[in-house]
Amino acid sequence: MSTTTPAAYRPTDRTVPTRSRERATYDREAVHSVLDAGYVCHLGFVRDGRPVVLPTLYARVGEQLYVHGSTGSRPLRTTGRHEDTGLPVCLTVTHVDGLVLARSAFHHSINYRSAVVHGDAYPVTDPGERTRALDAIVDHVLPGRSADSRRANAKELAKTAVIRLAIEEVSVKARTGGPNDEPEDLELPYWTGVVPVAPAYGAPVPADDLAPGIETPGYLPAG
Repeated sequence: MSTTTPAAYRPTDRTVPTRSRERATYDREAVHSVLDAGYVCHLGFVRDGRPVVLPTLYARVGEQLYVHGSTGSRPLRTTGRHEDTGLPVCLTVTHVDGLVLARSAFHHSINYRSAVVHGDAYPVTDPGERTRALDAIVDHVLPGRSADSRRANAKELAKTAVIRLAIEEVSVKARTGGPNDEPEDLELPYWTGVVPVAPAYGAPVPADDLAPGIETPGYLPAG
């Protein structure tokens, strides 16, 4: 029996878009690249019959996504009640790469990449897995930071919960390129094109109480 990981995830009814299906991909590397490039995800679930969507930090470790938060937060408390069956969730990550300005208001758009993951989230209770997950979340924001900071102590860990979501039912959708104006609009006297959007990092600003002699770590962006 082959143990080779498939190059793509299997499409499902929930991951096939109803519009612009040609923009969707299930390629494993494409999915991982969108997830790995983000800092904040939006976690959606149902609580007391009402939808809830919360922004939070996350990290990917192999084929698992880890999300952390306070033990008093709603999704973490709700997940704890679904330790055996899992809490149905939808997790999304989106990047804006450009503002697409067309001649017509209707055809204005954005260039983007987005990943949508469906599945059941489970609480992470194993101490070793929790430690690895929390380290991964810190390093996802800035690689190398977890080894260059104090790990959470017992009191802090008691206030922190982690949930795990397998990357199985997932798709990426993206738009690239310029405006798609109607032929009859091509002679209109309006500027048209794309305004690129990209993250920018400033020079690190040391804390007011940083001890003298501590240099800026090499893993920080130069700005």
